[in-house]
Amino acid sequence: MLIKLYEDNPNPAEIRRIAGILRNGGIIILPTDTVYAFGCDIFNGAGVEFIAKIKNHDLRRSNLSFICHQLSEVSEYAKMDDTAFMLMKKNLPGPFTFILNGSSKLPKLFKNKKTVGIRMPKNNIALEIVRELGNPMMTSSIFTDEDTTEYITDPELIEEKYGHQVDLVIDGGFGGLVHSTIVDCTADEPEIVRAGAGELV
Repeated sequence: MLIKLYEDNPNPAEIRRIAGILRNGGIIILPTDTVYAFGCDIFNGAGVEFIAKIKNHDLRRSNLSFICHQLSEVSEYAKMDDTAFMLMKKNLPGPFTFILNGSSKLPKLFKNKKTVGIRMPKNNIALEIVRELGNPMMTSSIFTDEDTTEYITDPELIEEKYGHQVDLVIDGGFGGLVHSTIVDCTADEPEIVRAGAGELV
């Protein structure tokens, strides 16, 4: 199923419907401020495992990311020192993934993981879905090595490829080709471990 949403003013009724799909164990593909991504509720163990499997990732070793709605939500699931907090406050929402040490409140499926990636994309569709959901969404880009550009940027072709595997594809316009910038904040000094779409300020 393909749903068209406009980032400037995403339809509230559709946002509620999408959040309901996620709460009921659904898996979606959504736009971000960088590339299109898979998404599911972080408490949906089967969904998290499915996304890891479709990406050919070992869940025990994969670096999975959460999309959060606001910084106060981050502190529920990850540990932020003052340096990390100020850096995130200045750069989010934006095209960054911040790697933080996980907290004791991580969902059961993530208990064996010491770190978690935090995303807060500058995309109203993604942020409104998470706000309505009431907790973060686990996310991973739809990129695979064999994909052509069209099948990772064009929502209609994304739906053609993945529509039978996910519950919903959100058409938020053409997606990008550049990943987020990954910033590791688990050591004394933040370190950029992957240069991407964002430049830290």
